[in-house]
Amino acid sequence: MNDKPDLIQADRDQAATPVHLLNKDLFEDWAKRLSGGQRAALAAQKFDGSGYQVGIVPDGDGWFAVGGVANPDDLSSWCLAKLAEVLPAGTYRLESGDPGPAVHGWQTGQYSFTRYKSENDLVGPRILLSKQVKAIDQALAEARAVNFVCDLVNTPAEDMGPAALEDVAAGLAKQYRAELTVTKGDALEREFPMVHAVGRAAARSHAPRMIELVWGDEKAPRLAIVGKGVCFDSGGLDVKSSAGMLLMKKDMGGAAHALALAELVMSTHLPVRLHLLVPAVENAISGNAFRPGDVLSSRKGLTVEIGNTDAEGRLVLGDALTRASEENPAFIIDFATLTGAARVALGPDYPALMTRRDETAKELIDAGATCDDPPWRMPLPEAYVEWLKSDIADTNNAHGNAFAGASVAGLFLDKFVGEGIDWAHFDTFAWRPVAKPGRPKGGAAYGLRAAFHMVQARFGKKRHQ
Repeated sequence: MNDKPDLIQADRDQAATPVHLLNKDLFEDWAKRLSGGQRAALAAQKFDGSGYQVGIVPDGDGWFAVGGVANPDDLSSWCLAKLAEVLPAGTYRLESGDPGPAVHGWQTGQYSFTRYKSENDLVGPRILLSKQVKAIDQALAEARAVNFVCDLVNTPAEDMGPAALEDVAAGLAKQYRAELTVTKGDALEREFPMVHAVGRAAARSHAPRMIELVWGDEKAPRLAIVGKGVCFDSGGLDVKSSAGMLLMKKDMGGAAHALALAELVMSTHLPVRLHLLVPAVENAISGNAFRPGDVLSSRKGLTVEIGNTDAEGRLVLGDALTRASEENPAFIIDFATLTGAARVALGPDYPALMTRRDETAKELIDAGATCDDPPWRMPLPEAYVEWLKSDIADTNNAHGNAFAGASVAGLFLDKFVGEGIDWAHFDTFAWRPVAKPGRPKGGAAYGLRAAFHMVQARFGKKRHQ
């Protein structure tokens, strides 16, 4: 979107097509003020004010638009998204009130992934005017971040391998004058042994690496953001089925969320010492792939018996969380497409949230409620830790029953987070199987805006003035 005009612009009384928002309760009285021809035009379009309906009404030599919403006085992020998807290119202004939070869906409703299309049928841009000038920059930044996640996740693994993730991080480092460190090869094997073990079977062009970016004032509170960067997951020697492998380009969705959140932190100048960590690997199959029954060493010193090579994401995150903890951060947040169990429990739309502290969970849930990005808290029950016991190592990476898979994965990660550190884990799907207004099918950001609003509230300038 950087090479296109901003889709939300300040309203300075410039020419714009009017947009009226209605619901079914208001439509009948409102329609009485229209001419017969205008009512007939709406009837031909079967417009009655129902949610996500869009109508075009002739008006002299021009026209105006109408949109159906649940409550015109209380807009959500998605209320204007259908309008943004189907209206002709142009500039628009709401006739009553300001778009408020609906500016988000107006932007994401115009997202399209066109990297591999020789031709596209995009109509836009559709520009929406807003009087809330001070809020525009953040609204633009949040939509860019969401679309950034979509771009990364939608890109096939051949073009979004570990080296490509490194390139993305390098671009952010250059843009925001951050320090980038990439560990690979023999150094990776020594310093991040589980990351190396998971990724060592991949082709040289997709060799594993640990990507770290540091930004901000050294004296500011330290915020660590960790993202699972499994760029493709075959399942390893515990190989997935063809159906299970089909969407595994999205297994780096956690890394996409982490990179996007890091950019939001930097672009909004949040007063933190940011530490971004992305363990980037491909879980491939070859003669040197790690095996079921192997015992891996870890950066923390714990030994891990491999009960399942398809539970590889928690391994690479374990080394990353250990590294993040070494700097004693004020807060660690990680994102990972970690378990199918979370999707069975919550479906695609709700990221599973696990935290050590109740107040942290509440902050994230409250933040999600304000921006229509709700997580759902799941437990970290101490009683299930015993399911990860190993007869020959400090822990197993997978448990032998079918119960509480998301929580047990979270308990494994908890072993690698430093004692007493405030930590939140998002088990996110990073994919939308069915399109909704403002939320296209394909790569998707779940929990990103909730996390950003939470860290902004906790670490923002006003709190520290």
